[in-house]
Amino acid sequence: MVNKISVVIADDERPARMFLISLLKNFEEISIVGEASNGIEALGLIEQLKPDLIFLDVQMPGLDGFEVVRSLKKTSTPIIVFVTAYDEYFTQAIELGAFDCLLKPVEISKLKETILRVCEYQSRGNEPVNRNKDGIK
Repeated sequence: MVNKISVVIADDERPARMFLISLLKNFEEISIVGEASNGIEALGLIEQLKPDLIFLDVQMPGLDGFEVVRSLKKTSTPIIVFVTAYDEYFTQAIELGAFDCLLKPVEISKLKETILRVCEYQSRGNEPVNRNKDGIK
């Protein structure tokens, strides 16, 4: 049996959430436990459900994705993957400790790479996983 990775998806655009959910249904290791339509809702769900992984939009009402991450208790921070339409946010996301960043619309191949790395990361006891064959992390 596959260990399930609990996931919360936070995006203020319902079509974007539904699209990501439809892609994630292709991965048996993923269990979507919650979805949020704004940053305040996302923070509450993350603190309540303590998911393993969050897919987090940057631009949301209430709190943006970066503010959500800054508000999380550092002792129980899940794996964070930002999903945004603007690649100029990638540097700031990585500086905040994001595991990965995906550009909207999310491509299934990129999502698969991220999910595989998350699985490997968890199986190694949360040690860093090389992002490419050259050993660059």
